[in-house]
Amino acid sequence: MSLYNSDGYLDPTAYEALSNLERENKKQKKLVFICAPYAGDIEGNVMRAKRYGRFAVTEGAVPIIPHLMYTQFLFDDDKEERKLGIEMGLALLSKCEELWIFGNQLSQGMVIEIKRAKSKNMTVRQFSTECEWVGGAKR
Repeated sequence: MSLYNSDGYLDPTAYEALSNLERENKKQKKLVFICAPYAGDIEGNVMRAKRYGRFAVTEGAVPIIPHLMYTQFLFDDDKEERKLGIEMGLALLSKCEELWIFGNQLSQGMVIEIKRAKSKNMTVRQFSTECEWVGGAKR
């Protein structure tokens, strides 16, 4: 990036605008893994997971919600496909900066995700089903 335009004239306004855009692009939003139940009340849990994702966005994060994505083409009631979905979710978890737990009911899949996050010394935050902070690292 140059202070001069393509004709060689000093152009500090364009330079400043481009510099600001570049700084904004470098400010990466953090990836957060949404840890919440799926099985049981599937319809209710899907609705809540969507709300948790929206909440994460309002907090300036990029939510990763594998149980919303993978259940679109994997069958949660098939043991092998469930295992595959969890493994793929853990691969995504490894790319995230934080794990956000929602609610106080932990499913088997959630326990696996939480253990993995803690083993990687990830920041873990806990929220109520109403998206209020209740524990873990401070927001």
